[in-house]
Amino acid sequence: MARFPLPSVPSRLIDVEVAGERRRGAERVVLVPAGPAGGAEHSGTAGEVRRMPGPDARWLVGIGDGEPARWRTAGAALAREAADAAPAVQVELPADTTGEQVAELTLGALLGGYRFRVSADARPGALRTLRLITQDAGHQRVVARVRALAEATALARDLANTPSNIKNPEWLADTAARLAGEVPGLSATVRDEQWLAAQGFGGVLAVGGGSASPPRLIELTYRPRGALRHLLLVGKGITFDTGGLSVKPADGMHLMRTDMAGGGAVIAAARAIAALRLPVRVTALVPAAENHVSGSSYRPGDVVRHYGGRTTEVSNTDAEGRMVLADALVYGIRRFSPDAVVDVATLTGAMKVALGLRTGGLFATDDKLADEIREAGASVGEAWWRMPLLDAHADAVRGELGDVKQAPGGPGGITAALFLREFTEGLPWAHLDIAGPARAEKPYAEVVPGATGFAARTLVAFAEAFGSDQA
Repeated sequence: MARFPLPSVPSRLIDVEVAGERRRGAERVVLVPAGPAGGAEHSGTAGEVRRMPGPDARWLVGIGDGEPARWRTAGAALAREAADAAPAVQVELPADTTGEQVAELTLGALLGGYRFRVSADARPGALRTLRLITQDAGHQRVVARVRALAEATALARDLANTPSNIKNPEWLADTAARLAGEVPGLSATVRDEQWLAAQGFGGVLAVGGGSASPPRLIELTYRPRGALRHLLLVGKGITFDTGGLSVKPADGMHLMRTDMAGGGAVIAAARAIAALRLPVRVTALVPAAENHVSGSSYRPGDVVRHYGGRTTEVSNTDAEGRMVLADALVYGIRRFSPDAVVDVATLTGAMKVALGLRTGGLFATDDKLADEIREAGASVGEAWWRMPLLDAHADAVRGELGDVKQAPGGPGGITAALFLREFTEGLPWAHLDIAGPARAEKPYAEVVPGATGFAARTLVAFAEAFGSDQA
């Protein structure tokens, strides 16, 4: 693997400094609101960037109507435009700038210039520092928190973007363990195929059985002293998905290196939660497997026994994500007795049809849990739409040969969620389907083409609120 010029994981983001005065050598940035304030030089449209040459070189960056989300767009656009133009830029914040606006500007700047390219030419961009000039010392705390959120998103992007000739289940597990070892209070345990077989992880073993790269279960644990609530996070870790014997069409299969985006978000979130020392116990599980085609692949018509004994009647080997999640959900619930469970997965194409490419699907058995996740997402710039868990379709999941059917047809996103609900043992549970927003084809706001890191920030913000709510 060493012969591949893989970028470092995690990626290094630019520095954001908060200071009370300007620094020589850093080019000046002027924030321009929409309207006549910009004059003839600039319209003030959010994200419009112009570099004005001359002895007093400066950047004009539009912030639109001043809503916080426009500041995120502005920060991202500046980072992209200045990436190869200047080593440092500085912006003098207006006196009435709010902490929310600073947070959004910082988030956009940190993530808008993100790059992941496997190349012999691995030179970083020129821009290394954004300096925020302000007399409000409180903005320093805002920037520190946002940096942790941005690093979680960037790490989730790194893991999903890594090509699958490098990223097999073993690599993902070893990388997660290395990253956990860098954060005090976060520990990692990696379970191999022998352990999975001994414990009866039939779903993970079935999905991973067709690959020369055996599956793994990644287990991250964060147990801060005094924490009264325990959150279980479970992320789909399919490091490449051919569809198995129900093989996918060739068009688009190259994107299946990102089919572990849910697992990447969970790994990144657990790392950020520990780094921020949030007062909540977290267990994060990522069942990692490669869904391949070979003589040992699992078949349509098979009946698979999951951890805990429940059986699944397989109808489509391309519905593999729910197979591995089922094992991990039951194991996590029975082994750790959490207060609530959230799983994250690029699970169904149906959610892309229903919600498009910028909104995640949210299913939940508990209204409070659903509201808290949606609010957490909104607070960090990730949109979620609650989808119905319709009991009218529950009978479709009931099996004939096995206890449950894996892919019974009907409304695909809903029946997939109803399948997973069978393995949640009545606990408050939310399922986040990120098949749409996990990848992007073009830039928008802080998002760049490729893996987006979607859901990582939401999980961190939700864990923060969940740990603070001790009722």
